[in-house]
Amino acid sequence: MAKLIYVTNVSLDGYIEDERGAFDLLPPDDEVFAFTTDLLRSVGTFLYGRRLYEAMAVWETDAALAAQSDLTAAFASTWQAASKVVYSETLPATSTADTRLERRFDPAAVQELKATASNDLTVGGANLATQAFKAGLVDECQLFMLPVVVGGGKPGLPTGMRADLELLDERRFRNGVVHLRYRPSRAVNDSPVRSPA
Repeated sequence: MAKLIYVTNVSLDGYIEDERGAFDLLPPDDEVFAFTTDLLRSVGTFLYGRRLYEAMAVWETDAALAAQSDLTAAFASTWQAASKVVYSETLPATSTADTRLERRFDPAAVQELKATASNDLTVGGANLATQAFKAGLVDECQLFMLPVVVGGGKPGLPTGMRADLELLDERRFRNGVVHLRYRPSRAVNDSPVRSPA
């Protein structure tokens, strides 16, 4: 069975975007970019919410991005090689090849996709990842911890629930980014976390 992996960049205080909605929290870094491309080469399908899909679609719709360097060309090729499933109630149509539009997140359909896929899947976007976590579908959580504190914004991990994670691997980069690879070690609980009495 294929794994469903949540991959995201997150600030040191836990946000994937700041209070203004910006998610370009650090300048691009070649070492991190190459590592991310290698990580995604084994992925057969990307599951996206609308906003992240629209941000990522430029890797197919804007040829100038791939032409910038060997690194960007490699990433564009990797991104285009995977299938995409976009979950949106409002997106009228997709703009990339090998892309399916779904109006709602169906945990049973994602479980079936995992069971029949020959390559791993990733889930992207905090809202979609929260649904996948709550459904118990996430097999790995890979965080790129950025050395920045933004003070608020959109949380990178689900709120209002608890998930215990087991650290599988870590890697430090010269620019201060740390890649952390976790596996959920016990069932996810979607009830609010309560403080001890």
